[in-house]
Amino acid sequence: MKRRPRRTTPAVLVAVVGLVACAFIAVIAIQMILGRAPWTDYRAVAAALHGAEWNDPIPAIIGGVTALVGLILLLAAVMPGKPTVLPLRGSDTAIDSGASRRSYCNTLRVAASTVDGVSGARLTLRRNTVAAAVNTQRTNTDGLAEAVRAAIEHRIEQITPAARPKIKIKVRAVRSAS
Repeated sequence: MKRRPRRTTPAVLVAVVGLVACAFIAVIAIQMILGRAPWTDYRAVAAALHGAEWNDPIPAIIGGVTALVGLILLLAAVMPGKPTVLPLRGSDTAIDSGASRRSYCNTLRVAASTVDGVSGARLTLRRNTVAAAVNTQRTNTDGLAEAVRAAIEHRIEQITPAARPKIKIKVRAVRSAS
């Protein structure tokens, strides 16, 4: 179970651009049907488009920008994102279970924060790596990284994820020894 995020941002972007274009064209068409002066002159737009050549810089720029936006949207649709639900390993292989990325990260952050001497912890979760940056008020940070690593590893053993992540610990002392 590796639920992937929905691609809402590219979909909303395409939908809004399409809606604005369709609304603009519909308003102009309704103005022409009612016999009123349209926002844009259809003949002037058609004459400008008909007079444009492929060698001109404006059509090349517009075509290049359109192709770039299309490529970005295509890559956003095809490339996998961060999984929103991380699979867990259970004793019964028929059970399909998972933990949300946020709750997994918060649980590990709480485990790191409970270590004696840690005043604050920030955790980032990448593909196969848990990176913890912990703050301490201590001037001597010897052994603190190992204690935080042990606390996080213990919590990971309790959670039993399908893929065991690597753990990187960075300790930052707020006060200096001098």
